[in-house]
Amino acid sequence: MTTHQYWGSVDQDWAGFSSHISFSHPFFTEQNITIFLGEEFDDDGEEIEEPPTENQLAAFAITYQDFLDNIDANLGIIQDQAFTYYQKHYAHYFENPEKSGEAALGIDSVESHNEYIKELMYLRVLENHTIKISIRYQVDTEHGIEFKLVGGQIEKVGGIAET
Repeated sequence: MTTHQYWGSVDQDWAGFSSHISFSHPFFTEQNITIFLGEEFDDDGEEIEEPPTENQLAAFAITYQDFLDNIDANLGIIQDQAFTYYQKHYAHYFENPEKSGEAALGIDSVESHNEYIKELMYLRVLENHTIKISIRYQVDTEHGIEFKLVGGQIEKVGGIAET
């Protein structure tokens, strides 16, 4: 266990190290979401056993606070990019009853798509001003959807653990 001025107690959790601070926002159905601090695995695929250093925790605090300070803009970017991702990867199937065998979902706007991205699983704060946001994507619950933000800009959107 490590203690930090901003994060408080930092303990090993089911997917790396986390704080007792949690994330909540009215857009998401789940509240008090776990914030993981640092990567879960090293370059060799082994679980990281050492907690983040004091300097890493301080940098994570700055990154997270910047994310919160710009939450409305960040959420807007996530919503726009999620809809674009849907159009590129899923619409050809889910909007075509001949392919899916089901009625079209009728997802034709960011607003109509937002209902499918409301189940936030966790946030992961990483080095280099990076945050990963993992969502249980109702269009594809097997793969989910994850956003990698670097310096407040989306760098990548993909399935969970693909970003």
